[in-house]
Order: sequence, then C-alpha cells, then structure tokens
Amino acid sequence: MTPPLTARGRRPQLNKDTRVCISLAARPSNIGTRFHNYLYDELGLDYLYKAFTTTDIAAAIGGVRALGIRGCSVSMPFKKDVMALVDEIEPSALAIDAVNTIVNDLSVPGGHLVASNTDYLAVQQLIERLDRSDAVLIRGSGGMANAVGAALRDKGFHSGTVVARNPETGRALAQTLGYDYAPEVGALTAPSWSTSPRSGWQMGRTNTAAPLNRPRSRPRVQWSTWWPCPPKPR
Repeated sequence: MTPPLTARGRRPQLNKDTRVCISLAARPSNIGTRFHNYLYDELGLDYLYKAFTTTDIAAAIGGVRALGIRGCSVSMPFKKDVMALVDEIEPSALAIDAVNTIVNDLSVPGGHLVASNTDYLAVQQLIERLDRSDAVLIRGSGGMANAVGAALRDKGFHSGTVVARNPETGRALAQTLGYDYAPEVGALTAPSWSTSPRSGWQMGRTNTAAPLNRPRSRPRVQWSTWWPCPPKPR
C-alpha cells in the first residue's frame, strides 16, 4: 500500500520505509535540514533529513551502517576522521584527504559506506571551460578552500596565490598546491583582472567557504573567493 501524501501532496508521510539521511557536524544548523527536506517534498521523495552532532564519530558512523541510514553529510571536524571508518574512498576525497559525503549502499548486506568529496567534484565541473594558462587567487585556507585549490590544481591551473589571514594554514595550503602565499589581498584585486585577457571569459567571483573574521554584531559567515590573476613575470 502506498503511504498517504503530505498536505502539500508531494512527499509521502513518514512511514516504516522512509529513508533517512543525516549530517554530522560540530555545530549543526537548520540550513541543510530545511534545504534537503524542502527538496524531498518538491521531488516527492520518501526521505527524511536530520542534522546531528556527536562526541563519538566512530559510534556515529557505526550507527549509519547499523541503522541503514542512506547517506551522511560530513562537516568539520570529522572530515578526516571518517576516512578510517568507511569501506571505500573515492578519488575526490583522496585528492584532498577529506570527506564531505558518505553514501550507504544498502544492496550490500550490512551496508557498504562509500566516501567522496562533492565540493571537489562541483568545482571541477565549474572550471571546466576556463583557460588553464590563467593564474588564480584563492582566498581562505579552510576546508572549502582546500577543495577549490585541489580542483584547480588537478585541472591544470599551476599558477596561483593563496591569500589567508592564518599564516600557518595559508602557507601549508599554498605549499601543498605549489602556489604562492600572501597574508592580504592588496593589489591582487585589480579590477582589470576580473576578465581573462586570453579567453575573454568573465569569471568574476565565486563564493566557496573559508573563515573570515567578522564583527561580533554580525553573524559569522564562511566564504572565500577565487578569480584570475596576471601570470607571473617570466
């Protein structure tokens, strides 16, 4: 018997067969919960999404497996820790040594946990059309900045600068990518660099995610940007 629909007439009401997806983060928010459940309803999917935190990541991932949870979003500080707890790690996660998504293949008895990094995959798709001879600037040195940098590097962008207020993480990311490091953007934001002179492709700014210090009166927002820079002098 097909479960009855919700009042909106799209997603079935909760029932014994409803699939569950979760997120694991140090500070879970309502953003992902609202976003996923809204789309489940719009698409008529018999799924439920709920955000969690945990003090025992191994037990939490064990619960994903034991309870047949279909998928799990992974945020800081668990992105590296979960790598030892899954059955398979896709190249996207290996590229930056960090996981943001776990999919549980329920066709395998006991489940089969496959880890990936969708940030890395998404950025690679976004930059597919860009001129590889352009230099790039990455602002920030957090988890998303790592994904952006690795995606750019692996797509052939070999000239760039990491701008980060944290010199330790900024220099470490720059060294990993083979890019330069700078503590401030400074003159690197010249307006004439917003368009590639070779490809003529308008790049502008792309919001990603890395920490910026904000006044306490404003909500903390995580973001970073990358855009083309002039090539290094030869």
